[in-house]
Amino acid sequence: MSDFARQQADFQRAILEGDEGVLAELLDSDKEKRDALFAVYRNAYGARLVEAMRNENPLLHAYLGDDTFDDMARAYIAARPSRHPNLRWFCQGLPDFLGSAEPYRDYPAVAELSAIETALSDAFDAPDGTVLSFEDFGEVAPDSFKDLVFAAHPSARRLDLKTNAFAIWDALKDETTPPEVEHPAEPERLIVWREELTAMVRAMSVEEAMMWDEAGAEVPFGVLCEMAATYDDPDNAAGRAAGYLQGWVGAGMLGGFTIGP
Repeated sequence: MSDFARQQADFQRAILEGDEGVLAELLDSDKEKRDALFAVYRNAYGARLVEAMRNENPLLHAYLGDDTFDDMARAYIAARPSRHPNLRWFCQGLPDFLGSAEPYRDYPAVAELSAIETALSDAFDAPDGTVLSFEDFGEVAPDSFKDLVFAAHPSARRLDLKTNAFAIWDALKDETTPPEVEHPAEPERLIVWREELTAMVRAMSVEEAMMWDEAGAEVPFGVLCEMAATYDDPDNAAGRAAGYLQGWVGAGMLGGFTIGP
């Protein structure tokens, strides 16, 4: 490694990790000491990351307010320095950080609000993939339908929330006053995906979420119908399962299917 490359690495480490050994290799200017000059770079780096986090999490920013959000952002920056050249991915660990680090872990709705925003960003940037259409079923024999095994679109992701963070997110999106935090007895189940060029999110019933999760585990459609029959009214189970499937296909949430043995 050349001296210049080593100095660059030392300078980066000083900014990211607080190792100021590189100051011994820097010179004071005519007007300012080297430590003050270096602080300008460090502060500018931190301010740029805070700005990026605001842009990536606009509703979380609106919910927390400027000062609280910026304090949280600086804590995240200190705990998880940027390791990726693309700022888009810097916030990937934010939901986990908010769910585990003090004092934020005492406010689970904050972590879950961050999880919704992160999932929507991930859905938007997810790889392109085949989108299953109703026409794709045209050559499936009626007696083979029970053997269909579905694959989710690459953008699709399920979330389970322990708070009413989705209602808070929805109010913030509509620029209305968010409700007080609640902790319902049952988790709220969400599905996030990309429909054409728009990242989408909606709630799922307990039964629909169960069927989606099992479909993702390569459970054939016929077995999904049987599971629905044990979950609720067996006489209408096949119709409910078909309704869920129709909704998934219509929204572009599935990427294809195979016919099992």
